Amino acid sequence: MDGTMMVALAVALFVGSHLLLSHPLRAPLVKALGNGGFTGVYAVVALASLWWISKTYKAAPITPPLWEVGDGLWALGCVIMLIASVLLVGSLIGNPAMPGMVKTAPSEARGVYAVTRHPMLWSFALWGLAHIIVFPIAANLIVASGIAAFSLVGAAALDAKKAKLVPELWTPWKRVTSYVPFQAIAEGRAKFGGFRPHDLAGGAVIWLGATWAHIPAAGIAAGIWRWVF
Repeated sequence: MDGTMMVALAVALFVGSHLLLSHPLRAPLVKALGNGGFTGVYAVVALASLWWISKTYKAAPITPPLWEVGDGLWALGCVIMLIASVLLVGSLIGNPAMPGMVKTAPSEARGVYAVTRHPMLWSFALWGLAHIIVFPIAANLIVASGIAAFSLVGAAALDAKKAKLVPELWTPWKRVTSYVPFQAIAEGRAKFGGFRPHDLAGGAVIWLGATWAHIPAAGIAAGIWRWVF
């Protein structure tokens, strides 16, 4: 099996194991191992599968890019990653999708939640999109598209799970939010705005730090650092 196929196999294991552990296997494992035991198993599987993706990705051949990547596509990827960073940071506080974060659904969605009720998972999907745009080689396309697909499928699965487990929270929350970014705003169910200072400032810091980290980690200047160095 060549290096690119090994990457595909590693990504399939990562996506499959996470979907199985997050949904059909979660309840029986929690019953058998308790919450702490399940969390431990989940963490081990996640770390092991991510390690394998990293290992196979580094060993995969650098295939010819499918399209030429100039400054225009780099700028587009840069903007997408900034949006993803704001969504990620904004999702960490006051997110009804996270266990124990809120007990009742807010009466209106503001900030990142007005954009989508799944800001964290969409941030991962946008990460995948940005990396597809700027580095279209086979191994990277497999990893980036796998993470993006996993995130979007996971968001849909989370909707179904929450609607079943906590309908009193999730039903009213779905009325004022949307799965698809900006749909609730377009339909008048939410208003754009209301971003908290930490959403924007924290997102900018994460964006600057993560794009700079490409330089020592991969020898590639990403984000605005492409035009600074």
